[in-house]
Amino acid sequence: MKSPLPVRDGVNATRLRLPSEGPWDTALDYMLHRWGHIDPEGILPRFDDGEIVGADGAPLHRATPLEEHTFIWYYRTLPREERLPVELSVLHRDEHLVVVDKPHFLPTTPGGTYIQESALVRLRNELGLPDLVPMHRLDRMTAGVLLFAVNPETRGRYQVLFERRKVQKEYECVSRVRNQQQFLEQFAEPITVRNRMVKSRDYLLASVAEGEPNAETRVSLLRLDRSSEQPRALFRLEPHTGKTHQLRVHMAGLGAGIMHDPFYPILLDKAPDDFSRPLQLLARGVRFRDPITGHETEFRSRLELQEAPPSDG
Repeated sequence: MKSPLPVRDGVNATRLRLPSEGPWDTALDYMLHRWGHIDPEGILPRFDDGEIVGADGAPLHRATPLEEHTFIWYYRTLPREERLPVELSVLHRDEHLVVVDKPHFLPTTPGGTYIQESALVRLRNELGLPDLVPMHRLDRMTAGVLLFAVNPETRGRYQVLFERRKVQKEYECVSRVRNQQQFLEQFAEPITVRNRMVKSRDYLLASVAEGEPNAETRVSLLRLDRSSEQPRALFRLEPHTGKTHQLRVHMAGLGAGIMHDPFYPILLDKAPDDFSRPLQLLARGVRFRDPITGHETEFRSRLELQEAPPSDG
């Protein structure tokens, strides 16, 4: 359902469904019930200023009956955010796509405590593109290539590529090596991990369960640092599915958990972000046949994982 309110400060208006009945006579009564304990002084002026609207864009007023609307839209009061000390880099921009290198620690879309400090909102504001939407997502702790659609009229043609798994994704990660000989034997040839992953909305972590596989990743060893006191290995990861935390779970399951991962294989206590120790996982590139030009297209990240073993290691 299209919002009747435009994007403001890079953020979409919020949609609220009103109940069809209840102990509230007006839409205002219901909003005070929902949010009055948080911002009672902010709700009334929004009605007076015409900032709360129905599906047709017509402003509501204090006496608008509850049953007059099913959905209403309004702008949230955004919390003050400190700018994260990381920057986006634009790799490509045309009339249809914006492709960026997303840094570690920056979420793809607004959520929780990160609204303005998300890749989407930053780009909308910095590039002046209020209709920008992400074609896929990267975890906040994962860096690398991220695609956004510019044009609402052609957006669906790119979305179909992702929905039908017509986009080939390549990642890189760094893992610690416990036993070099065992590592070399285990990863002498590429390994394909297939299993069933599940994740509850009520639980932070994903897990492997019995049942038909719904997650698949091809894992290839690229380099091994044998000289360091703490040997490290660089892997190429090629996911054929896109389950939450799939790469992190699959690498942990192989005994090669990704460096600086606070979730897998062991969930660590929540701590402030340590910008000197980013998760060593990078979305290196994406490949697809462009639905507009018909050309085979590839975008590659210019970032490097700081713990990656040297190429001559």
